[in-house]
Amino acid sequence: MSGIRSGARIALGAALSAGIVAAVALAVPATWPTVTREVQTVTAAPEPSTSRLACGGSTLALGRDIEDVSALQAAGAQRVTVGSTPGTEATSGEIAPADVPDGRPAAAFTAEPQDGARTDLAAAGSTSVDADDLAGFAASACTPPAMESWLIAGSGLTGAADLVVIANPGDVASRVALTVYGATGETTPDAGADILVPAGSQRVVPLAALALGEQSPVVLVSATQAPVQATLQSSITRTLVPGGIDQAGATAAPDTTQTIPAVVGTSDAGVGASVRLLAPSDDTTARLTVTPVGETEPVFEVDGLALVAGVPLEVDVDELPAGRYRVDLEAAAPVVSSLWSATGIGAGSDFAWFAAADAISVPTLFAVAAGPAPRLTLTAEGDADVEVELTAAAGGGVASTVLVPAGGSVTVPVDARSVYLLDARDETIRANITYAGDGAIASYAVAPADAAAAPVVVRPR
Repeated sequence: MSGIRSGARIALGAALSAGIVAAVALAVPATWPTVTREVQTVTAAPEPSTSRLACGGSTLALGRDIEDVSALQAAGAQRVTVGSTPGTEATSGEIAPADVPDGRPAAAFTAEPQDGARTDLAAAGSTSVDADDLAGFAASACTPPAMESWLIAGSGLTGAADLVVIANPGDVASRVALTVYGATGETTPDAGADILVPAGSQRVVPLAALALGEQSPVVLVSATQAPVQATLQSSITRTLVPGGIDQAGATAAPDTTQTIPAVVGTSDAGVGASVRLLAPSDDTTARLTVTPVGETEPVFEVDGLALVAGVPLEVDVDELPAGRYRVDLEAAAPVVSSLWSATGIGAGSDFAWFAAADAISVPTLFAVAAGPAPRLTLTAEGDADVEVELTAAAGGGVASTVLVPAGGSVTVPVDARSVYLLDARDETIRANITYAGDGAIASYAVAPADAAAAPVVVRPR
């Protein structure tokens, strides 16, 4: 009997197993219902912030007080031109020169957002000095404070009295470190360590305290707690004769390509130019070309420049006849660069540092400081011509269109003490302002507006 029950259980189990296998076999080709989940995204427009600019301030003289040769004195006040988005107003402020007892405050400007959009703001200043120990013309753009700035200018050799000027236009104190790149590579001098720059104040550090004896220094200004604006004021005296002044702003951030839209050449015999370049992080090779603005064939070209990481290289350029020249640098690793040019080497001469310019792809305001014969130079990138609309920001000026040929450059005159709106219609260009006159030369790059920051797309995980 038990055997019969066992056989029955075995038969029943076999039948159930067969039924399950059959059911699975039938289910395999069947289409199971699926659920598709869309990726959820949220587009968040950053809250517009206050636009803020800081200017380099007055030209400063070092060593005028024989009882305190390290004392700084004001030598020439800066004349500033400022403007903001039409229909808005810029508010003026001051940055106290903590290291210059008799110095005038440097100018600062702010502009509040309007109708939920950040206000574009532009300013630039210039200085003329004619004294026994200091003479020349300088111009610089007033720029937003930054956490990092590259200053490629100046010298630590005898005859130079160069100064790193650091301004904090904000409401929070900043701590700044100055890293110097020289003949032995990257160094962190004691004079450049942990510099406290209180809110609304300006600090000045002599370049000789950072890079004494360095012929081609590069200074990296790094800030914590709050961003700062940095410039490098340079001057030179040759056998007791002043040979010019300059106020150099930060150059474009490290990149594999760098462009200086225009440098000013002179026709004086014996006066050349030199390009200073640095690969901050990696050994690399570079190609340098100098091309007359409006033309396509270089007048100076060198390929295979070997750059050792952290060590600046100075390249002498053939004498450049009077005119404006575009400078292009291409490298296999990120580099920074600028060019030095002078009107002469005797009494009444002047010099300038020409910084590489950042790319501009949004409508941008720029200011033209007072000075001799200012010109705007535009360069285009890519394979297509670029139409740039140029409009005087004040007075309802009529827009003019400047055609920049593909991969080329063009220069146009602009009015001193004026503000313009530059619109490349979503194409990418670079631009700078240059000045050239009798014993006067200067330049500064046009910085792209950040008022048109793109919305942020957030994708929750």
